[in-house]
Amino acid sequence: MRTISISTPTHGRVLIKDGVGAAHRRVLVGFHGYAQSADDMLAELELIPGSEQWTLVSIQALHRFYARRMEKVVASWMTRQDRDDAIVDNVAYVDRALDTALQGIGSAPMVFVGFSQGVAMAYRAAVLGRHRPQSIIAIGGDVPPEVKTAASEKFPPVLIAAGMQDELYTASHLETDSAFLRAHGVAVDMFRYSGGHEWTVDLRRRIQDVLAGL
Repeated sequence: MRTISISTPTHGRVLIKDGVGAAHRRVLVGFHGYAQSADDMLAELELIPGSEQWTLVSIQALHRFYARRMEKVVASWMTRQDRDDAIVDNVAYVDRALDTALQGIGSAPMVFVGFSQGVAMAYRAAVLGRHRPQSIIAIGGDVPPEVKTAASEKFPPVLIAAGMQDELYTASHLETDSAFLRAHGVAVDMFRYSGGHEWTVDLRRRIQDVLAGL
């Protein structure tokens, strides 16, 4: 048996909501978690206080499927199968999505926000892609191994956030990631909040602080 890898074009789904007034020349880019959608992530971004002053870009993963026992369409960024090829495809997809989303905006300040599985994609897009954000906000997800050999200057400052009751991204995960980033020369901050693997009011307020500082 032989296994071959075939490159083929596919279409991705990206939601864009323009901000209000002149300040919307700042861009908040969201990467959703496993079995979520661009609609889900956009709804979360909209709940961040002050986000109406930003152009919101929610990028949906390319691998769509139906949620179990539901008709809702959700997506996943990748699986372990042909992982390296999927990483290349996903980074190129995000680059092209942002090329289109940023038309008419120019070199706007950007922040990448990832939740759960989308955290790894936020890191990949920021470190391996063409577009450089001013910050990464990583909520409940790991630094992926393929970015760990990148030069430190490829990394923007990072806020790692996790719920104190999160059973998927635990305190141990958070400490491991923050230790790596600090050792790698990356400016990193940590935020623990009451809750599980989820968004909360306190988390949104902490993100508001990051955005207000840019």
